[in-house]
Amino acid sequence: MALVKTHLRSTLFFALLVVGVLFYASLIMATWPWSRLPLRQGLARSWSRYNRRILAATCHLDDEIIGLDLLPKTPCIILSRHQSAWETLVYQAIFPGIIFAVKKELMLIPFFGWALKATGQIAVDRDRGVEALRRMRKDGEQRLGEGNSIVIFPEGTRTPPGAMGPFNPGGIGLALSAQVPIVPVAHNAGLFWRRRAFTKYPGTIRLRVGPPIPTQGLTGADRKKLQDQVRQSILAMMAEIGLPESPGNKTEG
Repeated sequence: MALVKTHLRSTLFFALLVVGVLFYASLIMATWPWSRLPLRQGLARSWSRYNRRILAATCHLDDEIIGLDLLPKTPCIILSRHQSAWETLVYQAIFPGIIFAVKKELMLIPFFGWALKATGQIAVDRDRGVEALRRMRKDGEQRLGEGNSIVIFPEGTRTPPGAMGPFNPGGIGLALSAQVPIVPVAHNAGLFWRRRAFTKYPGTIRLRVGPPIPTQGLTGADRKKLQDQVRQSILAMMAEIGLPESPGNKTEG
C-alpha cells in the first residue's frame, strides 16, 4: 500500500511539473522578444522554487543544504555530482545567479528546451569533441563576465550515489582559463530519485557545498592536480553525507 501511495504521489508531482513547464516556459518565451536576460533568469528561479515546493508537497521529498555560506560572492564554477533530474529542476532555487552547461539535445525539447535557450543556458554538443570544449569555454567566459556562476556536471551523465564516473575536462579547463574558483558540490538525491526512474521516494536529500578551490595563478599544467583535488573533495563530502537506508535505496537490488 505504501508503494502504491508513493507512486500516486509521484504521478501527481509529474502532472504539476508538466503544468509548471507549460506555464513558466510560455511566460519566459512571451517575454523573450523584449526583456533583458536577468528578468528571464528571475522567472527561471521562480520556476525552480515551484518545482521544489511541489516535490515536497506531493512526494514528501525535501532537502537539507549544508555550506551554502561558503559560496564566493564573485562568479565561480560549481562542479556537482549528477544523480537524478532533481539537480536540473531545483538547483536554481538553491544557488543564486547560476547558468547550466547542458547537453545540446535538451534544447530541442518543446517548451522546456526553448526556455533553457531563452534563459542563457550553455548548450554543449558532446559529439563535437574538442570543438565543443572550445565553444563551451567561450560561452562560459561570457556568462562569467556577465556575473553568473556556472554549474557543470563533470561526470557528464547521471551516476548512482555510491559510484563516481571519470571527470570530463571542460569544467576544470573553463575555471583555469577564466581564473575563477571552483566550488565542489555533493549530494545524495539518487537515493530518493533514481536515474530515469518515475517514482520519487519520501525523505530528505542532503546537499553539501565544499570550500572554494582557487585557480588564480594556475595554468593548464595544473589541470590534473586540480581535478584530483576537486574529486577528493567531493568524495570526502559524500562520505560525510553517507548513504543512509531509504526506500529508494532498498529497492536497488
